[in-house]
Amino acid sequence: MNRITVNPDRSIGTINRNIYGHFSEHLGRCIYGGIYVGPDSPIPNVNGMRTDVVNALKAIRIPVLRWPGGCFADEYHWQDGIGPKDQRKRMVNTNWGHVVEDNSFGTHEFLELCRQLECEPYINANVGSGTVREMAEWVEYLNSPGDSSVVRQRWANGQKEPWGVKLWGVGNESWGCGGNMRPEYYADEFRRYQTYCRDYPGTKLYRIACGPNTDDYRWSEVLMERAGRFMDGLTMHYYSTTGPTWEQKGKALSFDTAQFYELLAKAARMEEFVIGHSRIMDKYDPERRVGLIVDEWGSWHQVEEGTNPGFLYQQNTMRDALVAAIHLNLFNRHCDRVVMANLAQTVNVLQSVVLTDGERMVLTPTWHVFDLFKAHQGAKAADCFVECDRVGEGAWQVDRISASASEKDGAVTLTAANCAMDEATQLRVRVLGRRADGEARARILTAEAHAFNSFGDSPVSAKEFTGFTASAHFIDLELPPCSVIELTLA
Repeated sequence: MNRITVNPDRSIGTINRNIYGHFSEHLGRCIYGGIYVGPDSPIPNVNGMRTDVVNALKAIRIPVLRWPGGCFADEYHWQDGIGPKDQRKRMVNTNWGHVVEDNSFGTHEFLELCRQLECEPYINANVGSGTVREMAEWVEYLNSPGDSSVVRQRWANGQKEPWGVKLWGVGNESWGCGGNMRPEYYADEFRRYQTYCRDYPGTKLYRIACGPNTDDYRWSEVLMERAGRFMDGLTMHYYSTTGPTWEQKGKALSFDTAQFYELLAKAARMEEFVIGHSRIMDKYDPERRVGLIVDEWGSWHQVEEGTNPGFLYQQNTMRDALVAAIHLNLFNRHCDRVVMANLAQTVNVLQSVVLTDGERMVLTPTWHVFDLFKAHQGAKAADCFVECDRVGEGAWQVDRISASASEKDGAVTLTAANCAMDEATQLRVRVLGRRADGEARARILTAEAHAFNSFGDSPVSAKEFTGFTASAHFIDLELPPCSVIELTLA
């Protein structure tokens, strides 16, 4: 029998709400048609933001939203996206699909979206093609209570009080699409840019440096050694894929057993990278002042047939739901270093939580995982010891059970995934110091591995689960294959 032992008295710290963050880039239909339809659209909206999408994101308590990119961030000039919409500069998005970007969704619109979502804005500024002055004045435009020409421009655009945006990324993927820089060069650029991004009264900036791609440990070493004392956060990006090469990725809906386990095994590698980069950070920051921020993660499949390849639109199955559960569980378990994570991307792009088509909207299986996990936000991480075997096919093996636990307001929440594609799993749970036969409840997300939600049919959703028995010390249950459960013990 597989076992999970939870000890609420042992904790590595609080699970930062921002671990459950999201990422919205000017890419495909993420912003336009996905989040923003404009105030004149027949689709129900408030100030141009789709009401159905806003409500869906609020339901999973979205804590933080990253914008405007991604690769787009390093060709985005913020002044092109303010002022009267008919006077904003038009550009061609050369990163994603070569479509016209009319800048109708800019700084004011993004912060209006965050206001409606009641979430923290995280802005990624342009280092690749921008200037120090440009970023410094963006910070001033958003945060200064003074009476400068830049601030007066904000007043003229309808915003008297400063927004007080704290989270600032200094460039994105500077090792790649953000400038193809060497770590030594970027470390110096980060030190220069952050110098001129001022803390204005009432707002202390959280300065985030562009960190490594996957297992580029040298990048982390150089950045922490040369610029660690100037940063508050260091990013990392890692996507889970199948297939022999990046260019020959597998499909979202069509996969065999080996490809099912390949994706899960690659998702589980995230823990290896978190541990590896954390060790380097510990070397230069033993007090763990600098947070590790995984601000791009998720499944990356082939685009759906018949769609613009530059739009990165893909469907989302129960296999992707397990990818989400594996990631969120391991971020919880490493919350002493991981302070934020941002799923890529929120709507209509890669592993999104919401898909739209005109006025229609559907929640993906990944949305339901975030719904099952939301009780962890801001909770005290509880020690969670898992004893299980491994499942898989050939070289692709993964732990049968992925799990994490937390305690908040006297309630213990355990989230666990059965990563077996077609085998039910017997599981025994013990929460030390608690009677198991008290008030316990559970919800479960389960379906065949290929199941997904479409605009015509949404068979995948979380439901109440009563298939467990509780004695004085144990909770015994059978997890269906390919399932994610939330178990709460009051």
